[in-house]
Amino acid sequence: MGETLFPNCPVRNILARVGDKWSLLLMHQLLHHTEAMRFSELQKAIPDISQKVLTTTLRTLESDGFVVRTVYPEVPPRTEYTLTPRALSFMEACRPMVKWAIDNFGDIMRDRAKNGTKA
Repeated sequence: MGETLFPNCPVRNILARVGDKWSLLLMHQLLHHTEAMRFSELQKAIPDISQKVLTTTLRTLESDGFVVRTVYPEVPPRTEYTLTPRALSFMEACRPMVKWAIDNFGDIMRDRAKNGTKA
């Protein structure tokens, strides 16, 4: 990861990749589906992500070994995405943070509104 200031630091290096705006959300969607998800299903699940950003994020997750991309030679072509064991272990580590976000969301939104901060 050439753009990282400290490429040998595992915390900065890995978290810079999975700590972006979309990676955790995409893995969270894949985690909560019992079967592989198609690209179009991911777009519907996260409607505010652009096609280009979804493609780029999935490619990054695939290159880091978090997502498996399977292409079926059909007409039209079908592409499905699943999490790898690495992603599953990462998501297990993230579970307390996701729970914390859900549990505290209402209070944080009220504080933002009270302080005039945008959501």
